[in-house]
Amino acid sequence: MPYLYQDSKPRPAALPGAARATHSSGKAYAELKQECLRRGILFEDADFPACNSSLFFSEKPPVPFVWKRPRDIVQDPKFILGGATRTDICQGDLGDCWLLAAIASLTLNEKMLARVVPLNQNFGPDYAGIFHFQFWQHNEWLDVVIDDRLPTFKGRLVFLHSAEHNEFWSALLEKAYAKLNGSYEALKGGSTMEAMEDFTGGVGEMYEVKKAPDNFYEILEKALKRCSMVGCSIDTSSAAESEAKTPFGLIKGHAYSVTGIDEVSYRGRQVQLIRIRNPWGQVEWNGPWSDNSPEWRSVSPLEQRRLSQAALDDGEFWMKFEDFKVHFDKVEICNLTPDALEDSIAHKWEVTIHQGSWVRGSTAGGCRNFLDTFWTNPQIKLHLTEKDDGQDDCTFIAALMQKDRRKLKKLGAEMLTIGYSIYESPGRDGHLGKDFFRYHPSKARSKTYINLREVSNRFKLPPGNYVLIPTTFEPHQEADFCLRIFSEKKAITEDLDENVAIDLPEPPNPTPSPQETEEEKQFRALFEQISGKDMEIAAEELEYVLNAVLKKNYQTSGNGKLEFSEFKVFWEKMKKWINIFLQFDFDKSGSMSSYELRSALKAAGYQLNNYLLQLIVLRYSDEQFQIEFDDFLNCLIRLENASRVFQALSVKNKEFINLNIGE
Repeated sequence: MPYLYQDSKPRPAALPGAARATHSSGKAYAELKQECLRRGILFEDADFPACNSSLFFSEKPPVPFVWKRPRDIVQDPKFILGGATRTDICQGDLGDCWLLAAIASLTLNEKMLARVVPLNQNFGPDYAGIFHFQFWQHNEWLDVVIDDRLPTFKGRLVFLHSAEHNEFWSALLEKAYAKLNGSYEALKGGSTMEAMEDFTGGVGEMYEVKKAPDNFYEILEKALKRCSMVGCSIDTSSAAESEAKTPFGLIKGHAYSVTGIDEVSYRGRQVQLIRIRNPWGQVEWNGPWSDNSPEWRSVSPLEQRRLSQAALDDGEFWMKFEDFKVHFDKVEICNLTPDALEDSIAHKWEVTIHQGSWVRGSTAGGCRNFLDTFWTNPQIKLHLTEKDDGQDDCTFIAALMQKDRRKLKKLGAEMLTIGYSIYESPGRDGHLGKDFFRYHPSKARSKTYINLREVSNRFKLPPGNYVLIPTTFEPHQEADFCLRIFSEKKAITEDLDENVAIDLPEPPNPTPSPQETEEEKQFRALFEQISGKDMEIAAEELEYVLNAVLKKNYQTSGNGKLEFSEFKVFWEKMKKWINIFLQFDFDKSGSMSSYELRSALKAAGYQLNNYLLQLIVLRYSDEQFQIEFDDFLNCLIRLENASRVFQALSVKNKEFINLNIGE
């Protein structure tokens, strides 16, 4: 599948309120709505039509769904009824509990919710059948427009719905997110963190509860106070356990959201509690501190009201924190970035962002297990200059995200296994070569390589310069990626993608005849034999020479001819290029790995960036990522011709500038 060139320079985080319109018409929500009102019609979204292709890509609907607008489902539809709350999220017949858990967490922060779900929408007099929602995608906010036709069966919503049957904001939000990812089916299965990040532009951290630090309660308390989104889940040991109910009323392999954490006075001592919500809107914990447990009888009504404790079968429940650590396995925390909230709070992060690509044959080198290609991966330099307050180290989070894999599901794409390593910089600029990684261990790395959309970890390293290598686990796997560096103090990053540079030696002057060596005399004799009476070599004659000497079928280009002095200069280059090729033909097979092309071209005097390197590899390498000598030679000749044009243009521009300065 094609991957577009990504400008790898670090860029600032997206600004709040700067969402980009995404409708194929090029029109924004307000313009589309006004157009419908003027024409007296209800909006129908051609980008996400009310048909089966918007529902599923690998199967047909199990029953005949009917697309209906809310006004065709209930008499008095409301966008939001009594405020958007976590009880408005009830799962339907789609395996997207991960998304619903994130939506429930989103409702805990009014400003974040208003960013994702613009609140000035309704079914009132200016209703036009059009709604819009905003999502973060790879360092930009997108405004996604939809019509309000929703899939139903027997007059009821099939997928996400509110407990109030005439409230539709949550169902419409799910539809917009399905459109963003290509279909409703694309939402099956996922990590709560993925949706949390798309709602906030935040960065995720995952904790294994059984291995969590001693101050885990304080970590969660701090996260909720700073408006981070928190989810949790119970592992399964087999596919058969997915959504299996435990004796305590908990569901395995199911995404829950953490909606509160607090302490309560119980029989003269303080007890740590945590509040959890099941996106099903029912099925709750039945152990100590559950809705109807006897522990609440020893808590004052005032304290119960403070904790919003109510014995309702709404999917939300309290449990003792110690029990939580016993029964749950994973916790996901999405920390907010500076662009997520418009007001100034104390717990924001400095962030820099890099976009890049892994391309087979050039920059898809795989992990450190594959040393021969590992060094060809993109490389990002990280400058840590400021220590944390009162500390000797610098804290930062490195988050590596593979892009658009959910959207590409319908093309057979799966989440790749990704990770990264961090090395201390040797103090020189430019792309680090194979030998550096052969002899230098990493200073830090992602905890694991895993097939999630994003891998992120927190690190503490001494001030200094480091190089981060983002990779897939296996080589030759293609994807676009986004790397974000969050730091408590400002960190400086730069891509080690090399600048384009040409460093060619001056061509040797022809040796006068009286000083010719024996080799040169033999060379002249060969030239005279081939050139004929005109003492010039045409393209066809040069081909004969190359065939005779190299046993390769090299096709020259152009109609010019070479005199002896020109041919001699060319032949010196040929000998140099042959030696370079042999140097990088490690197995003496007559071809070289495309991953070695960067080094081979550099030895020939050409320093290329990742983009040019990727284009050349796509043009000259075969399916096994090998480059034959004739293709290598053709590449060098084209580069030399291009460099001459570039240098000529540079001279002309310089003369033009000097002329203007002189005037």
